[in-house]
Amino acid sequence: MTRTLVDPYSVPDELRPYLQEVVHRTHALYGSHLVSVIAVGSVALGDYRHGRSDVDVTVVVDGALPGRARPGRVLPELAAALAHPALPCPATGLELVVYDRDFAARPSGEAGYLLDINTGPLLPERASLDPSQSPAFWYVIDRSVARQAGRVLYGRPAREVIAEPARADVLRALRASVREHSAGEGHLADNRVLNGCRSVQFCRTGRWQAKRRAAEAVAAAEERFRPLLHAALHSYERPSRTAATTLPANDVQGFLAWVAERVDESVDADRSG
Repeated sequence: MTRTLVDPYSVPDELRPYLQEVVHRTHALYGSHLVSVIAVGSVALGDYRHGRSDVDVTVVVDGALPGRARPGRVLPELAAALAHPALPCPATGLELVVYDRDFAARPSGEAGYLLDINTGPLLPERASLDPSQSPAFWYVIDRSVARQAGRVLYGRPAREVIAEPARADVLRALRASVREHSAGEGHLADNRVLNGCRSVQFCRTGRWQAKRRAAEAVAAAEERFRPLLHAALHSYERPSRTAATTLPANDVQGFLAWVAERVDESVDADRSG
């Protein structure tokens, strides 16, 4: 049983003891059947903002477990072991997804998880064992980020255990993400804008960038959106979600419509190519 991260200095200081405990509690339940624990999201992309960011974790397990140790029996125990405040989350929340190693090892446009946990001081509590309950695009994007930039906390490296989703599936996921953020429900305006910038930069480069870096790149290239993007960056850099500033709703919608067009152009270019 381990409490040691593969590389403790690859994660922010504020998260290090917490992530060590996440690994420890996950390993306590899965033992040798725990394949990998991988930081994704803002931690992986080097843009974690304490007080603002969630901590996103992908877990890969060996599903061929005997008896009581089958994932379906262990998963509720894992959700309980990691629930805030029993394990206090220092970030705004923990978003942790568990995959079977066979599913994770093949490209897929599906959600495909065994367990999806949301817990923490600013996240509604959620523990889902049914991937049909969730839009697939979140998980496709996270697996693509994990494959490209995931920071291994325990076990095998992300590139050895997580397959890169097909580009067509990633673009489809981006389009669904833009629709979700255009609707706006449950999302801060600055985050909606910055996620749009990250989508544009993926279409242009095929690589995932931190939200702030993506926004700076789009602002440099697209003068008409520069005031909105600078306002979104200023809001995102405030110390907490509750301190986020209001952005002009029409400007946000107009920008996201432009983002959707860029994603659709990438889809069309791939089809014609």
